[in-house]
This record gives sequence, C-alpha cells and structure tokens, in this order.
Amino acid sequence: MSSIALKLTTPPPISAHSTMLQSCLAGNALTERKLYETDYGKMMSICMRYAKDREEARDILHEGFMKVYKNLHLYEPHRPLEVWIKKIMINTAIDHYRKNKKEPYHVDIDQAYAESDPSHISAIHQISAEEIIKLVQELSPAYRTVFNLYVIEGYSHNEIAEMLRINVGTSKSNLAKARQRLQELIRTKLPDYDYSR
Repeated sequence: MSSIALKLTTPPPISAHSTMLQSCLAGNALTERKLYETDYGKMMSICMRYAKDREEARDILHEGFMKVYKNLHLYEPHRPLEVWIKKIMINTAIDHYRKNKKEPYHVDIDQAYAESDPSHISAIHQISAEEIIKLVQELSPAYRTVFNLYVIEGYSHNEIAEMLRINVGTSKSNLAKARQRLQELIRTKLPDYDYSR
C-alpha cells in the first residue's frame, strides 16, 4: 500500500506593504502617512541623487508620493510595491528635470572623451556612497540625471535618450562630462585622497 504524503501549505504571510496598500486604496489617510513614513528613507535617498539639494529632493519626493497615492489602483500585486514606488520616484525626478531644463547641456562626444582624464577614472569607485552623492549633487541637472540613470539605475543610453527626449550622442557625452566633472570635484574637494590605489 503506497502512502501519499500530504503537504500542508500555509498561505504566504501578508506583508506590511500589502496591508497598507489595501487600507490606502480604501482612502485611509493615516495609512497613507504610514506608507510615506515606511518608505521615506529609501525613496529620499533616490531623490537626493537626482536633486541639487535636500529641499529639491523633498519636492521630488512629495510629488512622487502624490503620484503613488493617485495611481495605487494601477499597482500590480505580483510586483514588489517598493520597486513600483521607486520607479515612480525616478520618473518624477525625470519629469522634474524636464520641467526645469533651461538649456541643453551638450558637448561633442569625441571632445568629451578627449577631455576626460583616464588616470583618475577609478577614483570614483574608491570613495564612499555619501561622498559620491554630495559630489553628484554638484553636477549640472543634465549631467546628474544621465549619470544616475546610467551608472546607478542601469539604463542604456538608448533608454535614457528616450526618457529625457535627447539623442543618444547627447546622453553619452553628458555621461562622459559628468564623470570628468566628478573627477575634478574629487581632486578639488578630496585633495588628500590616494589616487594611486
């Protein structure tokens, strides 16, 4: 006689995000506040990378959360809620950049690569995340946005060009100029740093 082992399954635990999501969809303002507080730190750090300072980052964050609340009914539960919110924050930062863009920051790609100093390219990879964020905030909005999208978020130049409504060459040259400017900032602001490593 063969015995069939019955496997008892328990439903997966309901995450804090799932519980908050249901309550937010029901229009509970206290839960909306809790969702904001739960994700504030992570989302603020994303916004800080795209902003010139904390005040601008906070504006992007608040605008982003307004979009989150407005579009919660579009959220697909099979995706992690935090990833969905992060995507909204990045898109909000891009919208903010587009809205405030006064002039295109563009140089010829060959010129950009010719001007970069290869002996200092590795320096960016040797300093702390906090130091990098402070330096990235000093870049022009165009350089900062392309640098974040390419280096931090992992988008291709084709994707960045489409998101920012620029051509691929501009995306590449802005990235090259951003890296060059970061190297200059490292040399200026961290003069005691050991570049020989």
